[in-house]
Amino acid sequence: MTGAAADNWHHILDWKLKPGSHAFPGPHGGTCINEAALIAAGFEYWRIHSVDQMPACFSRPLCRLAMMLNDDATDDERQRLLPYVTRLACADTPAVERRRAAYINWRTCFGFVAPRFATGLRMLDRALAMGRDAEAVPPVSVKARIGAAKATKRASGASASS
Repeated sequence: MTGAAADNWHHILDWKLKPGSHAFPGPHGGTCINEAALIAAGFEYWRIHSVDQMPACFSRPLCRLAMMLNDDATDDERQRLLPYVTRLACADTPAVERRRAAYINWRTCFGFVAPRFATGLRMLDRALAMGRDAEAVPPVSVKARIGAAKATKRASGASASS
């Protein structure tokens, strides 16, 4: 996703993707792509250290590639992953997931060689196209979910300090 559609996500989410796993983010984000994807899909937030911690509805090969791109990207490049946040919850049949994994593994030497960022985005798009696409979540819904998660965290932090 490029152009105006990608730009809309930057303004709508007001979220900053960061490398690595994180405690719950501050007001402007601060999570990896998979942690942001949890919230966007309507799950409660938790730290993600491995794609194996993702719910079953998430495509493990896609999450693995997204994590690799997220962690190896520059700060500016990483924000170009925001439009993919709502697209990772698209686990498909075992056969499709094996095809996705084979495609990604072959091009990354089984995760040992990170692709250049632009190449990695094209890989992510091609792997997504191999199966069903995640149900489209409108940016306004994602913004509401992230806002609710932030409010819950603020409320729990305030009660913990009382």
